[in-house]
Amino acid sequence: MSHRTDEIPQNEQEQNEQEQSEQEQHEHDPAAGRPDGPATSSSGRPDRPARSWAEVRHLLVRLHFYAGVLVAPFLLVAALTGLAYTLTPQLDRLVYGDRLRVEQVRDEVRPLAEQIAAARAAYPEGTLASVITPPGPEDTTRVVLAVPELGENQRTVFVDPYTAEVRGELTTWFGSTPLTTWLDDLHRNLHLGEVGRLYSEVAASWLWVAVVGGLVLWLGRARGMRAKSARGVLLPDRKAKGVRRTRSLHAATGVWLALGLLFLSATGLTWSNYSGERFGRLLDAVNGNAPALDTALPGAGAPAEDHSEHAGHGGSGPATADADPADFDRALAAARGAGLGGIVEVTPPADAASAWVVAQTDNTWPVQYDRVAVDTTSGEITSRTRWADHPALNKLSKLGVQGHMGVLFGVANQIVLALVALGLTAVIVWGYRMWWQRRPTRGDRPAPVGRAPERGAWRRIPLPALVLGIPVVAALSWALPVLGVTLAGFLVVDAVVGAVRRRRTA
Repeated sequence: MSHRTDEIPQNEQEQNEQEQSEQEQHEHDPAAGRPDGPATSSSGRPDRPARSWAEVRHLLVRLHFYAGVLVAPFLLVAALTGLAYTLTPQLDRLVYGDRLRVEQVRDEVRPLAEQIAAARAAYPEGTLASVITPPGPEDTTRVVLAVPELGENQRTVFVDPYTAEVRGELTTWFGSTPLTTWLDDLHRNLHLGEVGRLYSEVAASWLWVAVVGGLVLWLGRARGMRAKSARGVLLPDRKAKGVRRTRSLHAATGVWLALGLLFLSATGLTWSNYSGERFGRLLDAVNGNAPALDTALPGAGAPAEDHSEHAGHGGSGPATADADPADFDRALAAARGAGLGGIVEVTPPADAASAWVVAQTDNTWPVQYDRVAVDTTSGEITSRTRWADHPALNKLSKLGVQGHMGVLFGVANQIVLALVALGLTAVIVWGYRMWWQRRPTRGDRPAPVGRAPERGAWRRIPLPALVLGIPVVAALSWALPVLGVTLAGFLVVDAVVGAVRRRRTA
């Protein structure tokens, strides 16, 4: 049985080496606790180590270690770019305030027809795609134009609703300003297009693995070593020094961040490239998508496909000429009469067989996402979808996305996301520091960083755990393809490295 020396280390170097030796024995060495090393058979060959449930922890140690070392750079980039994105509402007001805000709030608002006429007089190119009402009394109306030269972007003209004065224009993407769009692309794909999206999906796919693994390891270690109460789990050990202090900071902070990190991982995966596609299949299979709005006018033929669910995208169909500006006021009046308050987007029909669409776009809690189809000739509501009628899975997905973007609960949401991003950055830095502190520092075996946990723990896991674990890993790899591919790649590389090292020592 291994024994811990009673001698107090004289300096941090000796303490680091003591911690290194202790951790290698208890976590990474399957022969730890055997005074003569691994048992041998009569032929002199080492016996196969006995299977033990303790090896599950050794496997988690190795998985958490490599998830930290190899995936942490992706997580660090995601945390820092996400931190920048949380500030976009304030940055937009700072950079584009002259267009987003009015000079003076007045009592009377001008009709949409007048605001549209002013916008089209200043910017006659393209076609009128939609109009978005001001979010608040100090905000401008947004007249969205579809301009072929801009591709999937739109030209948004900002109009003072009280004076019908044009305040300026911006090239927008899905309703976002150029600055927000730039920061969004930085966070999603590092401005590398579809290839760059792999970085964020790798981060989201492995984040929950690192969090869950870390929680299991810390709770197990704390229970066995120092935690007599919740304080031992939730707060760092102030008496510890060296690598123990760093590990305590790393783990205790991770516990506080765990719920937020799991939320960001789950919501980020729902609109990622590959896992998002799997999630879309799930929504289709369980009828979890948002209900479609019937935009067909009574007695008319088949209408164009409804795209009004994508508020802010600019248009619901391939219209080639502007609709009558007065019809925007008629559609808005009908929607207000039907109870649609707050911010709404008014979208003209794509063809003569389709109705106008008015959709609520209030993403702040309590959210408002009702939509109506309006026949402006009669002023009647021909169809309606209510947020209350959306399937639960669709609601969770939509609310999760808004929470992930820092919009759902306003400034409080932004503050929480910023704290989580800063906390994750600190946890990653402490993780790398811990790796460095565990390095051997004796003259006969120096190394720049600590040893990796021993490989091969899975061979010593009890068969029931393997029988249960392999199908679970396979299912997760299907649902999260990037996780499955990167895990398989790691296993192949790890096996090759292990084979090479065994051949060298043979």
